[in-house]
Amino acid sequence: MRVIEIAKPGGPEVLRLVEREIPQPGAGEVLIRVVAAGVNRPDVQQRRGLYPAPPGATDIPGLDVAGIVHATGPGVDDLEVGNSVCALVNGGGYAEFCMVPAVQCMPVPRGMSFVQAASLPEVFFTAWNNIVWLARLGRGETLLVHGGTSGVGMAAIQIARQLFDARVLATAGSEEKRAVCRDIGTEAAFDYRGEWDIGIRKHLSGSGVDIILDGQAGPATQRQLDLLNEDGRLVFIASHQGEFAQINMRQLVRRRLTVTGSTLRPRPADYKGRLARELVAHVWPLLENGRITTRIHAAVPFEDVRAAHTILDENMQIGKVVLVVDPDLSGSVPVRRDAA
Repeated sequence: MRVIEIAKPGGPEVLRLVEREIPQPGAGEVLIRVVAAGVNRPDVQQRRGLYPAPPGATDIPGLDVAGIVHATGPGVDDLEVGNSVCALVNGGGYAEFCMVPAVQCMPVPRGMSFVQAASLPEVFFTAWNNIVWLARLGRGETLLVHGGTSGVGMAAIQIARQLFDARVLATAGSEEKRAVCRDIGTEAAFDYRGEWDIGIRKHLSGSGVDIILDGQAGPATQRQLDLLNEDGRLVFIASHQGEFAQINMRQLVRRRLTVTGSTLRPRPADYKGRLARELVAHVWPLLENGRITTRIHAAVPFEDVRAAHTILDENMQIGKVVLVVDPDLSGSVPVRRDAA
């Protein structure tokens, strides 16, 4: 099979197309014939040498795929060869075939193409894990999403609005991106390069927010803590602006604030399987009726993976970038055979 591997840490030029043996599924696993694969920020970090694959995982990048079940391993009862699925994978998505624990597979939502389905797993798993499980988002609370037009940002905004009736604010780096944030449910969006915290306080008539979802960290951390209401939660999914921050610990204690973070990739399959089941139960129906949407910024041929990574390196994307592995099937809407 053809795969994309990382020759050495560096820029998009270190990505290369090579051939490897097709893996065989073990107990509880399925082999997916990949039609499309999502391109995500962790892939970029892995390419740069900053996010190594966890022990036991393949070195091939790629964390979400959509395609057709090609083979099943022992103990897999809920999936059959020929099922159309999308899945959060532990690596290996940039390939014509990808092995994944069966519990991490979800049916392709009705009416969606494989390219659209490939844009879903990583961002919706991450958003649900962080704002629902870790931050304990409550109905009617106020959520601030930094980077509102990232894949995770757009997923978080829509989950919060559609399922929790939350007040949602966002930051983004251009007026075009801020307009998209408003279109998908934020009541206001702010320039992250400016005094976004002052603007948010003014918008909220002096109040703060209950939850902040952030991937930057670094020097802005204390500004974020200052913006939280009492019992507020600050959730980090990355630290692109710096791994260290100086914060006021007395304020943290007195105001009962929570600072937490997560890395989903090393989590065991049963943890991800529980996330998958909740997404299928709560989010998939809203994807199928159009109340939650996905936005594809670019569908890039598999062979042009360097161009796909350049889009993320230059922060040009609004929504998801997807690699088209099998162009003959990429735009088709698969026949739904329930599988989860």
